[in-house]
Amino acid sequence: MNYLACDLGAESGRLMLGRIEGGHIALEEVHRFPNVPLQVNGSLCWDIDALWNELQNGLRKAGALGIPVHSISSDSWGLDYVLLDANDKIIEPTFHYRDVRTAHGVENLQSKVDWPALFAETGIQFMPINTAYQLAAESPNRLKRARKLLMIGDAFNFLLSGVAASEESLASTSAIYNPRTRNWSPKVIAALGIQPGLFTAIVPSGTRLGPLKPDLAVAGLADVQVFASCSHDTGAAVAAVPAKGKSWAYISSGTWSLMGLERSEPVLTELSRDLNFTNEIGFASSVRLLKNIVGLWIVQECRREWARQGRDYDYATLTQKADAAPPLGPLINPVDPRFIAPGDMPKRIADYCVESGQMPPDGIGETIRCALESLALQYRKTLRELERLTGERIEQLHVLGGGSQNRLLNQFTANATGLPAIAGPVEATALGNVVVQAIASGELPSLAAAREVIGKSFKLETFEPQGRDLWNSAAERFANLG
Repeated sequence: MNYLACDLGAESGRLMLGRIEGGHIALEEVHRFPNVPLQVNGSLCWDIDALWNELQNGLRKAGALGIPVHSISSDSWGLDYVLLDANDKIIEPTFHYRDVRTAHGVENLQSKVDWPALFAETGIQFMPINTAYQLAAESPNRLKRARKLLMIGDAFNFLLSGVAASEESLASTSAIYNPRTRNWSPKVIAALGIQPGLFTAIVPSGTRLGPLKPDLAVAGLADVQVFASCSHDTGAAVAAVPAKGKSWAYISSGTWSLMGLERSEPVLTELSRDLNFTNEIGFASSVRLLKNIVGLWIVQECRREWARQGRDYDYATLTQKADAAPPLGPLINPVDPRFIAPGDMPKRIADYCVESGQMPPDGIGETIRCALESLALQYRKTLRELERLTGERIEQLHVLGGGSQNRLLNQFTANATGLPAIAGPVEATALGNVVVQAIASGELPSLAAAREVIGKSFKLETFEPQGRDLWNSAAERFANLG
């Protein structure tokens, strides 16, 4: 069987073709396209029309391959959503989670339900970009027009199939989902003042939605089924972790770093709330106990700022410059709110260092090294918190996704945590999307079998810890940053 995975990321989207042959899985890129946000009346928004047009271009390319395709599924980042009117048309704009309106949403919702109560209900970490806070900032007129709300990945599955459903892994990121009842939270919906009918039925990962809409079934794509695999990209990526046993943690590394463990039940304790962990749902109703960390976003924004100034370096060059810079100089707290919004990131890093009594980094290499080393030390801090929460010792880390290609960061991660960091696969999200389709279609018997196939199919690189004393000293400095 051949499977198509539409993987939508914050910087780009791609349509990937996957197949399982001889106990190995092969993945081929059919179409890749940029994801460029728009400014609409002063607000940061997603260009859904452009993404949908590019996906249709990808479908035409897939059809032209002349091979039978069994099914397709879409996945995306979490938190953001589209509103559909009575005619199932998207109500523009589709807001970006980094839009400044979320600050008003936090104030609005917390005046009705405080943070401890919201965590107890949803198990989701506090971030001002959460779906619940975005909805609390919505225009009453838009909500009055709306008849359905779909998260981004689910919206693309709807555009493909005409069936509106909320896949569980993506719904669980919203802070409107209750992980105990495994359904939307009436308490949060009431606090938002939204009609419950706006939220579509929640379906488990691997649900078949129906056939591809006839107008999309170009030559070569007849009888294609649309699945809701894991519509959340992190849920899909974790399904692709090539791990065995239980003593492992993962880092889904990209624009965001999502670091956590796989559990059978949510952890809704006061300690979990105070440490700001989140409980999201994965394949087969597993729980991803994790923390969202700002990730390579800081490096991406540095690159954009330097390019704007006429110094346009690719990521490989930036990493080389960082590798040549002195080790463990100034450090930042990468989860400081100043590093979330777009803007002049090199200046923000320098300003943070000055404010914290450190010499700011000198030049491009030192700035990138500061960002990467600080991120690795944040991983160390998060790892210790996970062990404290669960009472379990973690023995290895699996680093997945595009960020796993950054060998320097992988080495820093091993050094900081004192654990082997196993890097790969790079296209974890698309692989997870594909194997969930394969499990739902009966080609693979279980998630364990899927992970074994992935482990045999891709070369993984292990980074062993180095410089223990130096990194322990740096960790002490990092802890004092606040």
